[in-house]
Amino acid sequence: MDRIDTTRLDGLFDVVGGTDRSQAATMVLAPGQSTGGPESAHAASDQWLYVVSGDGTATVEGDTVDLAAGTLLLVEPGETHEITNTGTVPLETVNVYAPPEY
Repeated sequence: MDRIDTTRLDGLFDVVGGTDRSQAATMVLAPGQSTGGPESAHAASDQWLYVVSGDGTATVEGDTVDLAAGTLLLVEPGETHEITNTGTVPLETVNVYAPPEY
């Protein structure tokens, strides 16, 4: 068992734990900040993105969806994606990669 406290999100992107099979990371985007883009994709990993707080959008394979606290988004292997904070407070997420990506 491994217990990780994600209540102190402070870095843009921090890997906080993992095994041979999966990996967890936290991400904090400032208002107006984006990560990823039209070339950003994970070749072999699912990325589950859970929004802890804040608002934003995810553009996956050209389709845009809104993100808000409580949203769980799956980005499948090979899908291009960009995450953008469209709100006025930090967009905080917990991400799980299976298998590990970073």
